Amino acid sequence: MTVLGTRPDPDRTRVRKPGRWSAPPRPVWEEEPSPAGQAGKGLALGLACLAILFPLWIVIVTSLQTKQTIDEAGGLVVIPKGITFVAYQELLGGGQVQRAALVSVGVTVVGTLFSMAVSVLCAYGLSRSGSLGHRWILMTLLATMFFGAGLIPTYLLVQALGLTDTYLALILPSAVSVFNILVLRAFFMNISQELVDSARIDGAGEWRILFRIVMPLSRAVIAVISLFYAVGYWSAWFNASIYLTDQDMMPLQNVMIQLVQKQERPVGLSAQINTGQLSPLAIQMAVMVLALLPVAVLSPFVQKHFKKGMLTGAVKG
Repeated sequence: MTVLGTRPDPDRTRVRKPGRWSAPPRPVWEEEPSPAGQAGKGLALGLACLAILFPLWIVIVTSLQTKQTIDEAGGLVVIPKGITFVAYQELLGGGQVQRAALVSVGVTVVGTLFSMAVSVLCAYGLSRSGSLGHRWILMTLLATMFFGAGLIPTYLLVQALGLTDTYLALILPSAVSVFNILVLRAFFMNISQELVDSARIDGAGEWRILFRIVMPLSRAVIAVISLFYAVGYWSAWFNASIYLTDQDMMPLQNVMIQLVQKQERPVGLSAQINTGQLSPLAIQMAVMVLALLPVAVLSPFVQKHFKKGMLTGAVKG
């Protein structure tokens, strides 16, 4: 709003186009931050990043040090003195840790594919208002979020089905998350009904509509939910601890717990540790790095889909 006879300030009326690395323009009702506010935000973000990255730095550096360096530091190493990959070479050279890593990779890949297939099909059926019994199925799924049978009935069911000491015991008991189904359902319901109706008029069936229209338009939410399932399977250890008795079938997380708690040492490493060639602490840190590596590598590629995949489906659904 300007007064007659005065000229508007060009700096206030000019519309700035955001560049690739510049911040988006502020709303007109939001005040410019003060220098103290900007400094406070930068300091808070810096401290938060330091609190996250410093422990990771210690874990990675300690896993790359020799036994002599770790003994001189009295434990965890902050400032490295050279780099050696002996711990990783021994872990990946065969034995229990390598077998456990392969088990975790297989369970994660197969479990994620199975969970996504069930979740997508269930969410698509519940998103169609005319599907048979969708309201009762939805209410039943919602009830499972508040009421559970408990650990003992679940174990008895897995035992009755003959799943103990099998890899299916690591997948089926936690294969489906009702929360993920609800997020997928909310996203599917936001897809234009006119687009679905036009495909149905052209003769497309439900399977073709799902695979040719719904899923390509839902790549963001599918990527996010797939990451959730993959991280859940990769980090899971409880099912293996109660359903498996064979140590050769244990996933990587359970082997890592055994190492950290010093219950036992991986097969093939006891001789090197006892003779002083390897430090038990370096082995423990190396296993932690191997357990964190897949999540750290995959997360940046899915990060761009979080806002569209989660917030859009949750707010509009």
